[in-house]
Amino acid sequence: MAFDIYINQGTKRLRCGYTTGSCATLASKAAARALLENRIVESEEIITPKGITVKVDIMEYEKKDDSVRCAVKKDAGDDFDATDGILIYSKVELTEEEGIHIDGGVGVGRVTEVGLNQPVGNAAINTTPRRMITDELTKLAEEHEYSGGFNVMIDVPNGIEIAKKTFNGKLGIEGGISVIGTTGIVEPQSLQALIDTIKVEMKMLAAKGDKSIIITPGNYGSAFIKRHPKLKKKTVVSYSNFIGDTLDFGNAYGFDEILVVSHIGKAVKLAGGIMNTHSRYADCRSEIFAAYAALEGGDKKVIERIMDAKTTDACIEILKEKNLHDGTIDRIIKSAQEHLEYRVAGKYKVGLVIFSNKYGLLGMSEAGEEIIEGWEKSE
Repeated sequence: MAFDIYINQGTKRLRCGYTTGSCATLASKAAARALLENRIVESEEIITPKGITVKVDIMEYEKKDDSVRCAVKKDAGDDFDATDGILIYSKVELTEEEGIHIDGGVGVGRVTEVGLNQPVGNAAINTTPRRMITDELTKLAEEHEYSGGFNVMIDVPNGIEIAKKTFNGKLGIEGGISVIGTTGIVEPQSLQALIDTIKVEMKMLAAKGDKSIIITPGNYGSAFIKRHPKLKKKTVVSYSNFIGDTLDFGNAYGFDEILVVSHIGKAVKLAGGIMNTHSRYADCRSEIFAAYAALEGGDKKVIERIMDAKTTDACIEILKEKNLHDGTIDRIIKSAQEHLEYRVAGKYKVGLVIFSNKYGLLGMSEAGEEIIEGWEKSE
């Protein structure tokens, strides 16, 4: 049955979906109901933590002795989700002892690092799905005056393959996917999931005691770091466009120092105080180049050329041609460093290194140099 909940993003009307946690809860509730009522359950529903009701068809049903196994199909709506369309299974057994025991089987990852939502060794079934399953089964037991307990085993048969498309391995979750969801509902094209992933990674590093790291937007930065011996030995976290949030996580988890290594295309935006560098929010690269080139003495024709430039490398080429490069880049670095320091509010040391794929290293802030020198001395 279709899940007809929509949100509007700009001019688009996008259909929501429901999380792996909701699927696991629905499958568990259907299996438990089948046991308590001694019948085949064809559909099941829950009210998610967001307050939205989700009702689904039960895709598979299997009864063996004192257990029932049911499957629910994941529906991610219009979101880009590696788990969309997969079957999530729950096998439920009745037990004489009270209580509800929840574990993960095939295709559900295991936690191998501290600082994640679950302790090391636990199945990667997060707190909210565990609570959802427990609440629904507790209510069923009360309705049927059942005084025993439940063993719940969540399986995702193709979870190992799907996990290869996620950040799980990097985050310390091995052997499958995570069963997650804080609201039970997937909002399409939500960027929150990526921010949450960065948050989890930062929390995990802090828990391990790794509080001196490099952060970089993505592949360009990672490639640059690997080419430089002074940098490549350090832990690297990719922040995509969310540098402001990532710096905030550094504060929240007690980091000592963070070195920002960024391609000029995103670093120049920092000089304008832009802390979400995606172009849909702000793209003032040429304007920022033009402003600082003007302060270095660039005339009207030069400024017009910079404003018309399509790429940051084209801006740099103009600056080099007019002998404005060094001073302009220095001003950009100084301003970006000031904005970084303002964001971290003195809670830890932050520095900056900027580069271009075409021109290589463009420069670094004084704080950036100090951080790198400190790493060299500590080796």
